[in-house]
Amino acid sequence: MQVEPKKVKKPSKRHQPSGMTILFEDDDIIVVDKVSGLLSMSNAKTRDRTAYFALNNYVRKGNAKSRKRIYIVHRLDRDTSGVLVFAKSEQNKRYLQDEWTNFSKKYYAVIHGNMDEKQGVLSSYLAENVIHKMYSTDDPKVGKLAKTGYKVIKESSRFSLVEIDLLTGRKNQIRVQFADIGHPVAGDNVYGTKEKGIKRLTLHAGSINIKHPHSKEKMTFEAEIPHYFQALINR
Repeated sequence: MQVEPKKVKKPSKRHQPSGMTILFEDDDIIVVDKVSGLLSMSNAKTRDRTAYFALNNYVRKGNAKSRKRIYIVHRLDRDTSGVLVFAKSEQNKRYLQDEWTNFSKKYYAVIHGNMDEKQGVLSSYLAENVIHKMYSTDDPKVGKLAKTGYKVIKESSRFSLVEIDLLTGRKNQIRVQFADIGHPVAGDNVYGTKEKGIKRLTLHAGSINIKHPHSKEKMTFEAEIPHYFQALINR
């Protein structure tokens, strides 16, 4: 069920968050469509050029003394675009995180080549090496089970656009599993191959279904597939 956003008083343009579009906001949560290239949260090198920092400034309306803040529920990789959910209280954050595995998430990706099986489930155990890169293993004692449902929705001679159901939520699982079967995500310089002419990682969090932490109403949030994905398929 698509729920209309509750009207909130918007701050001045000076405090509007850059690098994202607000899809929904009420007193309990804020949901955005994040652009590729923007960190969800800070790391050792970057503190202020993140979705988290920008949204904190947004809810505080630029007032550093304000007690208002947002709480990180989940994250997207820097180069992955799409739906990102934040909470406005610790209690709401805990509720959403506790229920996270019960929420359905749909992604879209452009992958190299054409798949023989146009629909199916990728399954493997994922582990992390000493340089924090994920890899697949057959040993359940070493890795954690990762399952990714997929369906090819459009093809060209070089690329395929796939719709992905994230059945588990392991780090980089989509990128690792498609690379494992010889169809890496286009623009993936870590698990795929560097290729000139591809502007970005073509992975997008297209939609998420959640249960609202206060009303317990089921809600669906969607972020349109980037036009660049279609342009790449049409090359």
